[in-house]
Amino acid sequence: MSGRRPFRARTRLPFVAALSAGALAATGCLPGGPGAPTGGEQPAQEPVGRSAPANGSPFWVDPDSAAARQVKEYKAQGRTEEATVLRRISERPTALWPLWNNPVADIRRAVRDAAPKNRTVVLVAYNIPHRDCGMYSKGGAASAEAYREWIGSFAEAVGDAPAVVVLEPDAVPHVVDGCTPAQYHEERYRLLAEAVDRLKRQPRTKVYLDAGNPAWIKDAGKLVEPLRRAGIEKADGFSLNVSNFQTTPAVTAFGTELSALLGGSHFVIDTSRNGAGPLPGDGEEAWCNPPGRALGTPPTESTGDARADAYLWIKRPGESDGTCRGGPAAGTWWPEYALGLARRAKG
Repeated sequence: MSGRRPFRARTRLPFVAALSAGALAATGCLPGGPGAPTGGEQPAQEPVGRSAPANGSPFWVDPDSAAARQVKEYKAQGRTEEATVLRRISERPTALWPLWNNPVADIRRAVRDAAPKNRTVVLVAYNIPHRDCGMYSKGGAASAEAYREWIGSFAEAVGDAPAVVVLEPDAVPHVVDGCTPAQYHEERYRLLAEAVDRLKRQPRTKVYLDAGNPAWIKDAGKLVEPLRRAGIEKADGFSLNVSNFQTTPAVTAFGTELSALLGGSHFVIDTSRNGAGPLPGDGEEAWCNPPGRALGTPPTESTGDARADAYLWIKRPGESDGTCRGGPAAGTWWPEYALGLARRAKG
Protein backbone atom coordinates (compact mmCIF):
# COMPACT_ATOMS: atom_id res chain seq x y z
CA MET A 1 0.00 0.00 0.00
CA SER A 2 1.39 3.32 -0.98
CA GLY A 3 2.10 5.98 1.55
CA ARG A 4 3.28 8.74 -0.70
CA ARG A 5 2.62 10.72 -3.82
CA PRO A 6 5.56 12.53 -5.35
CA PHE A 7 6.11 16.21 -5.34
CA ARG A 8 8.68 15.63 -8.08
CA ALA A 9 10.90 18.43 -6.86
CA ARG A 10 13.65 17.35 -9.21
CA THR A 11 12.59 20.18 -11.52
CA ARG A 12 13.42 22.74 -8.84
CA LEU A 13 11.38 25.38 -10.60
CA PRO A 14 9.26 27.71 -8.47
CA PHE A 15 5.59 26.80 -8.51
CA VAL A 16 4.62 30.42 -9.02
CA ALA A 17 6.24 30.44 -12.43
CA ALA A 18 3.99 27.68 -13.69
CA LEU A 19 0.50 28.96 -12.91
CA SER A 20 -1.40 31.56 -14.84
CA ALA A 21 -1.96 34.93 -13.23
CA GLY A 22 -5.66 34.11 -12.91
CA ALA A 23 -4.95 30.82 -11.18
CA LEU A 24 -2.50 32.43 -8.78
CA ALA A 25 -5.03 35.04 -7.85
CA ALA A 26 -7.42 32.30 -6.86
CA THR A 27 -5.03 30.11 -4.92
CA GLY A 28 -3.55 31.98 -2.01
CA CYS A 29 -0.90 29.26 -2.16
CA LEU A 30 2.45 30.29 -3.49
CA PRO A 31 4.31 27.87 -1.22
CA GLY A 32 2.97 25.08 -3.44
CA GLY A 33 6.15 24.20 -5.29
CA PRO A 34 9.80 23.70 -4.74
CA GLY A 35 10.44 27.42 -4.40
CA ALA A 36 9.92 29.34 -1.20
CA PRO A 37 6.81 31.54 -0.73
CA THR A 38 6.93 34.69 -2.77
CA GLY A 39 4.73 37.32 -1.21
CA GLY A 40 2.52 37.82 1.80
CA GLU A 41 -0.17 35.25 1.09
CA GLN A 42 -0.52 32.36 3.52
CA PRO A 43 -1.74 28.83 2.82
CA ALA A 44 -5.47 28.45 3.22
CA GLN A 45 -6.66 26.38 6.16
CA GLU A 46 -10.26 25.34 6.42
CA PRO A 47 -11.45 24.37 9.92
CA VAL A 48 -11.10 20.71 10.78
CA GLY A 49 -12.72 20.83 14.20
CA ARG A 50 -11.45 19.90 17.61
CA SER A 51 -14.25 17.53 18.53
CA ALA A 52 -15.69 14.38 17.04
CA PRO A 53 -17.37 14.99 13.66
CA ALA A 54 -21.07 14.95 13.04
CA ASN A 55 -22.60 11.73 11.79
CA GLY A 56 -23.92 13.24 8.56
CA SER A 57 -21.00 12.35 6.29
CA PRO A 58 -22.00 10.40 3.16
CA PHE A 59 -18.74 8.44 3.34
CA TRP A 60 -17.84 5.31 5.28
CA VAL A 61 -15.63 5.56 8.36
CA ASP A 62 -13.35 2.56 8.86
CA PRO A 63 -13.92 1.30 12.42
CA ASP A 64 -10.79 -0.84 12.22
CA SER A 65 -8.34 1.70 10.81
CA ALA A 66 -4.88 2.04 12.28
CA ALA A 67 -5.97 5.34 13.80
CA ALA A 68 -8.99 3.71 15.46
CA ARG A 69 -6.82 0.95 16.88
CA GLN A 70 -4.33 3.54 18.13
CA VAL A 71 -7.08 5.44 19.93
CA LYS A 72 -8.07 2.23 21.74
CA GLU A 73 -4.45 1.59 22.68
CA TYR A 74 -3.98 5.10 24.01
CA LYS A 75 -7.16 4.80 26.08
CA ALA A 76 -5.98 1.49 27.54
CA GLN A 77 -2.69 3.15 28.48
CA GLY A 78 -4.47 6.07 30.13
CA ARG A 79 -3.20 8.51 27.49
CA THR A 80 -6.52 10.30 27.20
CA GLU A 81 -5.17 13.50 25.67
CA GLU A 82 -3.54 11.66 22.79
CA ALA A 83 -6.65 9.52 22.29
CA THR A 84 -8.85 12.60 22.10
CA VAL A 85 -6.57 14.34 19.61
CA LEU A 86 -6.33 11.27 17.40
CA ARG A 87 -10.12 11.02 17.14
CA ARG A 88 -9.82 13.89 14.66
CA ILE A 89 -8.49 11.22 12.31
CA SER A 90 -10.10 7.98 13.51
CA GLU A 91 -13.68 9.26 13.39
CA ARG A 92 -13.50 10.70 9.89
CA PRO A 93 -13.81 8.90 6.55
CA THR A 94 -10.55 7.92 4.90
CA ALA A 95 -9.98 5.94 1.72
CA LEU A 96 -9.26 2.25 1.83
CA TRP A 97 -6.27 1.00 -0.18
CA PRO A 98 -7.06 -2.70 -0.72
CA LEU A 99 -4.19 -5.15 -0.58
CA TRP A 100 -2.53 -5.88 -3.91
CA ASN A 101 -2.63 -9.63 -3.33
CA ASN A 102 -6.20 -9.87 -2.03
CA PRO A 103 -8.38 -6.79 -2.61
CA VAL A 104 -11.60 -8.76 -2.24
CA ALA A 105 -11.46 -9.28 1.53
CA ASP A 106 -10.76 -5.60 2.27
CA ILE A 107 -13.44 -4.30 -0.08
CA ARG A 108 -16.12 -6.72 1.05
CA ARG A 109 -15.48 -5.81 4.67
CA ALA A 110 -15.89 -2.12 3.85
CA VAL A 111 -19.00 -2.64 1.73
CA ARG A 112 -20.59 -4.82 4.40
CA ASP A 113 -19.87 -2.34 7.18
CA ALA A 114 -21.05 0.68 5.14
CA ALA A 115 -24.34 -0.87 4.01
CA PRO A 116 -26.54 -0.39 7.14
CA LYS A 117 -26.12 3.41 7.01
CA ASN A 118 -25.94 3.58 3.22
CA ARG A 119 -22.47 5.10 3.32
CA THR A 120 -20.26 5.39 0.24
CA VAL A 121 -16.93 3.59 0.44
CA VAL A 122 -13.90 5.43 -0.93
CA LEU A 123 -11.35 3.06 -2.46
CA VAL A 124 -7.97 3.45 -4.12
CA ALA A 125 -6.94 1.09 -6.91
CA TYR A 126 -3.15 1.11 -6.77
CA ASN A 127 -1.55 -1.86 -8.47
CA ILE A 128 -0.57 -0.78 -11.98
CA PRO A 129 2.51 -2.60 -13.38
CA HIS A 130 5.81 -0.73 -12.88
CA ARG A 131 4.21 1.36 -10.14
CA ASP A 132 6.02 4.40 -8.71
CA CYS A 133 9.06 4.08 -10.99
CA GLY A 134 10.75 1.71 -8.56
CA MET A 135 10.76 4.26 -5.73
CA TYR A 136 9.29 4.11 -2.19
CA SER A 137 5.99 2.56 -3.30
CA LYS A 138 7.39 0.38 -6.05
CA GLY A 139 5.63 -2.77 -7.08
CA GLY A 140 2.33 -3.37 -8.80
CA ALA A 141 0.94 -6.28 -10.77
CA ALA A 142 3.49 -8.55 -12.38
CA SER A 143 1.93 -8.32 -15.83
CA ALA A 144 -0.88 -6.74 -17.81
CA GLU A 145 -2.95 -9.89 -17.49
CA ALA A 146 -2.38 -10.03 -13.74
CA TYR A 147 -3.58 -6.44 -13.50
CA ARG A 148 -6.73 -7.19 -15.50
CA GLU A 149 -7.53 -10.05 -13.14
CA TRP A 150 -6.85 -7.84 -10.11
CA ILE A 151 -9.06 -4.98 -11.27
CA GLY A 152 -11.77 -7.48 -12.17
CA SER A 153 -11.79 -8.93 -8.66
CA PHE A 154 -11.69 -5.38 -7.26
CA ALA A 155 -14.81 -4.43 -9.24
CA GLU A 156 -16.66 -7.64 -8.41
CA ALA A 157 -16.05 -7.08 -4.71
CA VAL A 158 -17.62 -3.61 -4.93
CA GLY A 159 -20.74 -5.09 -6.47
CA ASP A 160 -23.72 -2.75 -6.47
CA ALA A 161 -22.62 -0.79 -3.38
CA PRO A 162 -22.10 2.98 -3.63
CA ALA A 163 -18.39 3.55 -4.11
CA VAL A 164 -15.83 6.13 -5.21
CA VAL A 165 -12.67 4.68 -6.76
CA VAL A 166 -9.53 6.78 -7.18
CA LEU A 167 -7.78 4.99 -10.01
CA GLU A 168 -4.02 4.51 -9.91
CA PRO A 169 -2.48 7.54 -8.21
CA ASP A 170 0.62 8.77 -10.10
CA ALA A 171 0.10 6.49 -13.11
CA VAL A 172 -0.73 9.19 -15.66
CA PRO A 173 1.58 11.90 -14.25
CA HIS A 174 4.47 9.44 -14.25
CA VAL A 175 3.96 8.99 -17.97
CA VAL A 176 3.79 12.76 -18.48
CA ASP A 177 6.95 13.53 -16.52
CA GLY A 178 8.90 10.69 -18.13
CA CYS A 179 9.55 8.78 -14.92
CA THR A 180 7.80 5.71 -16.33
CA PRO A 181 9.94 4.37 -19.21
CA ALA A 182 8.52 4.94 -22.67
CA GLN A 183 8.21 1.24 -23.46
CA TYR A 184 5.48 0.94 -20.81
CA HIS A 185 3.36 3.92 -21.88
CA GLU A 186 1.06 2.21 -24.38
CA GLU A 187 0.37 -0.69 -22.06
CA ARG A 188 -0.39 1.70 -19.20
CA TYR A 189 -2.88 3.75 -21.20
CA ARG A 190 -4.59 0.58 -22.35
CA LEU A 191 -4.79 -0.89 -18.83
CA LEU A 192 -6.13 2.34 -17.34
CA ALA A 193 -8.81 2.68 -20.02
CA GLU A 194 -9.80 -0.95 -19.50
CA ALA A 195 -9.90 -0.42 -15.74
CA VAL A 196 -12.22 2.58 -16.10
CA ASP A 197 -14.49 0.53 -18.34
CA ARG A 198 -14.50 -2.44 -15.96
CA LEU A 199 -15.18 -0.40 -12.82
CA LYS A 200 -17.96 1.56 -14.51
CA ARG A 201 -19.87 -1.67 -15.08
CA GLN A 202 -20.68 -1.53 -11.37
CA PRO A 203 -23.95 0.41 -11.19
CA ARG A 204 -23.09 2.76 -8.30
CA THR A 205 -19.34 3.20 -8.73
CA LYS A 206 -17.76 6.54 -9.55
CA VAL A 207 -14.23 6.51 -10.99
CA TYR A 208 -11.67 9.31 -10.87
CA LEU A 209 -8.41 9.00 -12.81
CA ASP A 210 -5.49 10.50 -10.95
CA ALA A 211 -3.92 13.66 -12.40
CA GLY A 212 -1.22 14.48 -9.86
CA ASN A 213 -1.01 17.95 -8.35
CA PRO A 214 -0.28 21.46 -9.64
CA ALA A 215 3.22 21.56 -8.19
CA TRP A 216 4.17 18.44 -10.11
CA ILE A 217 2.65 18.71 -13.59
CA LYS A 218 2.50 22.47 -13.74
CA ASP A 219 1.07 22.79 -17.25
CA ALA A 220 -2.47 21.40 -17.16
CA GLY A 221 -2.43 21.09 -20.93
CA LYS A 222 0.16 18.32 -20.74
CA LEU A 223 -2.34 16.11 -18.94
CA VAL A 224 -5.19 16.41 -21.43
CA GLU A 225 -4.22 13.88 -24.08
CA PRO A 226 -2.78 11.36 -21.58
CA LEU A 227 -6.00 11.46 -19.55
CA ARG A 228 -8.06 11.01 -22.68
CA ARG A 229 -6.00 8.00 -23.69
CA ALA A 230 -6.43 6.63 -20.18
CA GLY A 231 -10.22 6.73 -20.46
CA ILE A 232 -11.26 10.00 -18.82
CA GLU A 233 -14.31 10.31 -21.07
CA LYS A 234 -15.84 7.21 -19.52
CA ALA A 235 -14.75 8.10 -16.00
CA ASP A 236 -16.54 10.46 -13.63
CA GLY A 237 -13.56 12.78 -13.55
CA PHE A 238 -10.04 13.08 -12.17
CA SER A 239 -8.41 13.25 -8.73
CA LEU A 240 -5.87 15.80 -7.55
CA ASN A 241 -3.39 16.25 -4.70
CA VAL A 242 -3.41 12.59 -3.65
CA SER A 243 -1.04 12.23 -0.69
CA ASN A 244 0.29 15.73 -1.32
CA PHE A 245 0.03 19.01 0.56
CA GLN A 246 -0.98 21.71 -1.93
CA THR A 247 -3.70 23.97 -0.56
CA THR A 248 -7.30 23.54 -1.57
CA PRO A 249 -7.51 26.91 -3.38
CA ALA A 250 -4.39 26.13 -5.42
CA VAL A 251 -5.63 22.70 -6.36
CA THR A 252 -9.11 23.96 -7.16
CA ALA A 253 -7.69 26.59 -9.52
CA PHE A 254 -5.64 23.93 -11.29
CA GLY A 255 -8.58 21.55 -11.39
CA THR A 256 -10.80 24.22 -12.89
CA GLU A 257 -8.22 24.89 -15.61
CA LEU A 258 -7.81 21.20 -16.41
CA SER A 259 -11.56 20.66 -16.32
CA ALA A 260 -12.09 23.35 -18.95
CA LEU A 261 -9.49 21.72 -21.19
CA LEU A 262 -11.32 18.41 -20.82
CA GLY A 263 -14.73 19.81 -21.67
CA GLY A 264 -16.04 20.22 -18.14
CA SER A 265 -14.77 17.08 -16.42
CA HIS A 266 -15.36 17.01 -12.67
CA PHE A 267 -12.72 16.32 -10.01
CA VAL A 268 -12.09 15.39 -6.38
CA ILE A 269 -9.35 16.78 -4.11
CA ASP A 270 -7.35 15.05 -1.40
CA THR A 271 -7.46 17.41 1.58
CA SER A 272 -6.15 14.92 4.13
CA ARG A 273 -2.92 16.76 4.99
CA ASN A 274 -3.08 20.13 3.26
CA GLY A 275 -4.28 22.22 6.19
CA ALA A 276 -0.97 24.09 6.49
CA GLY A 277 -0.05 23.90 2.82
CA PRO A 278 3.16 22.39 1.45
CA LEU A 279 6.56 22.58 3.09
CA PRO A 280 8.26 25.81 2.00
CA GLY A 281 11.66 25.60 0.40
CA ASP A 282 13.16 23.57 -2.41
CA GLY A 283 14.07 20.33 -0.66
CA GLU A 284 14.19 17.25 -2.86
CA GLU A 285 11.72 15.47 -0.59
CA ALA A 286 9.26 18.24 0.28
CA TRP A 287 6.52 15.66 -0.37
CA CYS A 288 7.91 12.99 1.97
CA ASN A 289 6.84 13.15 5.63
CA PRO A 290 7.33 16.93 5.77
CA PRO A 291 7.29 18.38 9.28
CA GLY A 292 4.78 20.92 10.48
CA ARG A 293 1.85 19.83 8.29
CA ALA A 294 -1.79 19.67 9.40
CA LEU A 295 -5.06 17.95 8.62
CA GLY A 296 -7.16 19.70 5.99
CA THR A 297 -10.88 20.04 5.33
CA PRO A 298 -12.79 16.93 6.43
CA PRO A 299 -14.34 14.79 3.70
CA THR A 300 -17.48 16.34 2.26
CA GLU A 301 -19.47 16.69 -0.93
CA SER A 302 -20.16 20.35 -0.05
CA THR A 303 -17.28 22.01 -1.85
CA GLY A 304 -18.99 25.18 -3.06
CA ASP A 305 -17.69 24.45 -6.55
CA ALA A 306 -19.88 22.86 -9.21
CA ARG A 307 -17.00 20.92 -10.73
CA ALA A 308 -15.37 19.80 -7.47
CA ASP A 309 -17.44 16.76 -6.52
CA ALA A 310 -15.84 16.18 -3.12
CA TYR A 311 -13.01 16.82 -0.73
CA LEU A 312 -11.71 13.41 0.35
CA TRP A 313 -9.08 12.06 2.69
CA ILE A 314 -7.52 9.76 0.10
CA LYS A 315 -4.16 9.49 1.83
CA ARG A 316 -4.81 8.01 5.26
CA PRO A 317 -3.37 10.66 7.65
CA GLY A 318 -0.67 9.20 9.83
CA GLU A 319 0.59 6.62 7.35
CA SER A 320 4.19 7.20 6.30
CA ASP A 321 5.22 8.50 2.88
CA GLY A 322 8.38 6.41 2.95
CA THR A 323 11.68 5.94 4.73
CA CYS A 324 12.56 9.62 4.87
CA ARG A 325 12.85 11.95 7.87
CA GLY A 326 12.86 8.95 10.20
CA GLY A 327 9.64 7.49 8.85
CA PRO A 328 8.81 3.79 8.49
CA ALA A 329 8.14 2.11 5.15
CA ALA A 330 5.56 3.69 2.87
CA GLY A 331 2.01 3.03 4.02
CA THR A 332 3.05 2.08 7.57
CA TRP A 333 1.15 3.68 10.45
CA TRP A 334 3.23 6.30 12.27
CA PRO A 335 1.42 7.51 15.41
CA GLU A 336 3.79 10.36 16.20
CA TYR A 337 3.29 11.89 12.76
CA ALA A 338 -0.46 11.36 13.02
CA LEU A 339 -0.60 13.20 16.32
CA GLY A 340 1.31 16.12 14.83
CA LEU A 341 -1.14 16.40 11.92
CA ALA A 342 -4.11 16.28 14.28
CA ARG A 343 -2.71 18.70 16.86
CA ARG A 344 -1.99 21.32 14.21
CA ALA A 345 -5.46 21.08 12.69
CA LYS A 346 -7.32 24.35 12.93
CA GLY A 347 -10.94 24.60 13.92
